[in-house]
Amino acid sequence: MVEIERGLPRVRGSVKWFDPTKGFGFIVADTGGPDILLHVNALRNFGQSSVCDRAGIDVSVQQTQRGLQAVEVFEITPPPDTILETDEVREAEDPAIADLPLEPARIKWFDKIKGFGFANCFGLPDDVFIHMEVLRKSGFAELQPGEAVGLRIVEGERGRMAVAIASWETALHNKG
Repeated sequence: MVEIERGLPRVRGSVKWFDPTKGFGFIVADTGGPDILLHVNALRNFGQSSVCDRAGIDVSVQQTQRGLQAVEVFEITPPPDTILETDEVREAEDPAIADLPLEPARIKWFDKIKGFGFANCFGLPDDVFIHMEVLRKSGFAELQPGEAVGLRIVEGERGRMAVAIASWETALHNKG
C-alpha cells in the first residue's frame, strides 16, 4: 500500500548514487520499480546539500515527463552497514550519543580527500573536528562551507569533535 503525503505518493528507499557536483542522483524504492530522480533542491529543502550512497531515504514523489522525481524529503538514515574506523570516534560511540544535544553549527571547511574538516558552533570560540566516518555514519556525502548543521559533540583528546551530524531541519525540529 502506498502512503499519500500532501496528495503525492510517499516512497521509502535507498540512495543508489548522488553526485553533489552534478546536483542530482537516484533513489531505488524498497518496493522496486523505476529509479527516482533526486535533485539537490529537494535535499536543500530538507536542510542538506548531499547524501551518501546507500543511505535510507523517505520521500514524496511525482510523475514527470522524464519519470519519477522526489519532491520532498522527510527522512534520511545512514547506510545499514556503516562502520566507524577511527579509534577516537569508536571510543565515543555509545548509546549516550543519542542523548547529546544537537548543537547548531556552520561548516567552516570540509575536505573529502583529507577525510576531515571543521565547524563553528554558534556562540563558541573553539572549532569542532568532523571526521569523514562521522559524516558517512550520519548519512552525508560531503559538507559545504557555510552549511548549517546540528552536531552532537564530545570532548576528544585534541578538543571538541562531532560524533553525529544532522541536517539543520532535523536540528530545528529536535530543539527543546
